[in-house]
Amino acid sequence: MKVFRYILFILLGALFVLIWKSLPILSGYGAKVLCSGVFVAGREPEEVERDDLGDFPFNLVSFTVDRKDQSVTGSVLGLARKKAVFRQGLGGVLLNGVSEEAFKNRRVALAVPPSLDPDTVNWPQGDRIADTLQDGVDRAGIERAIDGAFREGKSHKRRTRAVIVLYKGQLVGERYAPGFSRNTMQLGWSMTKSITNALLGILVKQGKLDIRSAAPVEAWRNDERRTITLTNLMNMRSGLRWWEFYAGPSACTDMLFKEKDMGAFATGSPLKDTPGIRFTYSSGTANILSAIIRQTIGDNGYYRFPYEQLFFRIGMYHTLLEPDAGGTFVGSSYCYATPRDWARFGLLYLNDGVWGGERILPEGWVDFTRSGTGYGALWWLKKYPHVPADCYSCEGYEGQHVWVIPSRKLVVVRLALEHGDKLDTDHFLGQILASTR
Repeated sequence: MKVFRYILFILLGALFVLIWKSLPILSGYGAKVLCSGVFVAGREPEEVERDDLGDFPFNLVSFTVDRKDQSVTGSVLGLARKKAVFRQGLGGVLLNGVSEEAFKNRRVALAVPPSLDPDTVNWPQGDRIADTLQDGVDRAGIERAIDGAFREGKSHKRRTRAVIVLYKGQLVGERYAPGFSRNTMQLGWSMTKSITNALLGILVKQGKLDIRSAAPVEAWRNDERRTITLTNLMNMRSGLRWWEFYAGPSACTDMLFKEKDMGAFATGSPLKDTPGIRFTYSSGTANILSAIIRQTIGDNGYYRFPYEQLFFRIGMYHTLLEPDAGGTFVGSSYCYATPRDWARFGLLYLNDGVWGGERILPEGWVDFTRSGTGYGALWWLKKYPHVPADCYSCEGYEGQHVWVIPSRKLVVVRLALEHGDKLDTDHFLGQILASTR
């Protein structure tokens, strides 16, 4: 009996520690999602709470939305209070390790968007869409495929919010869920990693980085991690110890919802394996790369760089990268963009990094990106039975995808809040392929 009580005591203690460590993750996740959902995406707080945060365990969190302060505070029974604050040009940021006053008063040189109306500019640079379709497009077939993407099963948790189909650069299919439109900015989650790929490519083109060289991380200079290259990091084969787990406390959730400087936190990971050998998916790796981008550019031009060198050049005028509390873009997870902007990003890669005759990414960069097995350089290389083998994709939590299929000149975007009734990707893409010949 004493042994039983002792074991029970240990189990209850472990459960208490698990719950205690989980509470700030719950309130931090909720505050961040609600803040950006309201002040970046322009959605109603009640809608975000119901749809995005209505499932267990996030429905345990209570929220206060302050429109005047442009902030959201979350807590669980008054405990583990977390606050996220919106700032124009930066988005919603969790105030981890920094005061609200310091965050709001931090001087940041933001990019100035071009003064044009996208509705008056032809696609893809703008949003004016041609009335005629490319030859070889079965409109009815594409619509049937999109119908399937929006169709709900018993759980009603497929929750597709947007689908876009590009064929030979032309927009041939587009649909949105109620409450969403082509102007609604949506979170890409881990599709942000592929944005980080593009920013690194631009720096390589400018001669400021060499992906074959050791990663320029000062903390690694005098230990066994000094042999990790930028390519190792991009291929998720750094050898660093990491646990990419979202359902509770882990290195990943601690980084995203508790840390001020996510890149520095991930940089502290010890070496577990020989670099370049074992694949370990890691949002921490992407944030190390994001910190390297900031270090390479310097703060004077850092916050303008993604916009002036990438987004504005390819018509992504409604895209926002959000930083951590320390000011570094969260290169693993926090990019908001309209569905058409996500489609433009895919089109850049379909066109081998060239846009309107201008080379944005270095020659050979897209081939480097999609070389490998299963995972390339911050892009997935998953194989589907009925989809050409050259298909590669950005992918994010809850069903975010940008698929690029070069041999068929296709880019397909699907954004969602998927927690059930999962989309049969192979069937969905197969229907689109059958409708574009």
